[in-house]
Amino acid sequence: MSRREKAVQILQPGAPEAMQLVDIEVGEPGPGEIRIRHQGCGLNYIDVYHRNGAYPLPLPARLGMEGAGVIEAVGEGVTHLSVGDRAAYASQPPGAYCTARVMPARCVVRLPDAISFETGAAMMLKGLTAQYLLRRTLPQGGLQAGDFVLFHAAAGGVGLIACQWAKALGLQLIATAGSDEKCALALASGASHAINYRREDFAARVREITGAKGVKVVYDSVGLDTFEGSLNSLATFGLLVSFGNASGFAPPVQLGQLAAKGSLYVTRPTLFTHLATREATQAMADDLFSVVGSGLVKIHVEQRYALADVVQAHRELEARTTIGSGVLLV
Repeated sequence: MSRREKAVQILQPGAPEAMQLVDIEVGEPGPGEIRIRHQGCGLNYIDVYHRNGAYPLPLPARLGMEGAGVIEAVGEGVTHLSVGDRAAYASQPPGAYCTARVMPARCVVRLPDAISFETGAAMMLKGLTAQYLLRRTLPQGGLQAGDFVLFHAAAGGVGLIACQWAKALGLQLIATAGSDEKCALALASGASHAINYRREDFAARVREITGAKGVKVVYDSVGLDTFEGSLNSLATFGLLVSFGNASGFAPPVQLGQLAAKGSLYVTRPTLFTHLATREATQAMADDLFSVVGSGLVKIHVEQRYALADVVQAHRELEARTTIGSGVLLV
C-alpha cells in the first residue's frame, strides 16, 4: 500500500528557488527499513551544499538530513524500533524535508519522552556533530579540563551546542562569530572567550588569550576564510579539524607548512563516517541524549518555518543571518 505525501525536491542544483514542494508516493518499508511520519525536520548548512551542487546528488534529489516523528511501519529485520515509537535521526540518504518517508532504520533511534519532537528534529545532526568533534576527534594526548579549544561559527546550531558541552567538560572554548551579538550569545552559552572575526585578527587574539601558546585543537566549519588563521592559532602538535566550508572549500595543505608551524595535524572528518554502524549511532545518540537530558546542554530552536516556506528558510540560512537551530514544522 502506498500513499501520497509532500516532499521538497530539486530537479537541478541552484538557488533556493530551485526547491519545489511536490507530491510523492510513499510505500511500505523493506528489510532493514522503517517508515516515519515527521513532526519536524532540521535545517542544516549541508542542505545548502546539496541544493547548490557543492555536494552533488543524483537528480532529481530530495533534501534534508535530520528529522523526528513517529514510526508508522517497520520492515523485516528491524528489532530496535517498533510501530508507535517516537524517533529521531541524522542519516543518509537525504530526504528529510517531507511529511513522511521510508528510510534505512540503522541511523534511526528512539527519542526519549523528555525531548520534544521539535527539539529532536533540531538537535540530531548538530548535536551528533558536536559529539563526534568534542568526544571523538581529539588532539594528541586528548583534551583535559582547562585546555583551550577554538570553535568557529560558535553562534550557529553546532556551535551553541559545542559551547555548552565544552563548558560541561571543563574546557576553555574560544568562540568566533561574525557580530558582537553572536559573540554575546556564545559567551552566554558557555564560551570562555569570544572574538568577532570581522573586527579582530582572531589568530592574534587567540595567542593573547593563551599566553602565546595557542590552542590544542581548532574546530573549523567555515573553511576558506579561516583556514590559514586556524593553522596560526594552534599550539605545537595541535590539531585542525576542518568539518565544513561555509565560506568556500579550504585550500590544499602544504605538508611543509605543518612542519614549520609546529608538527601540526589536520583532519577532515564527516559525521556519517562516525554513524556507519547502528551500534556507533546508538552510543553517540545516548551520549547526546544524556547531556541534553541533564540540562547541561540546551537546544536553541530560534527559527521555525512551515515546510512550504523552505525557500525562505534557505535564503536566511545561506545569508548566515540565523542563530542557533532551525526547523521545518510538519
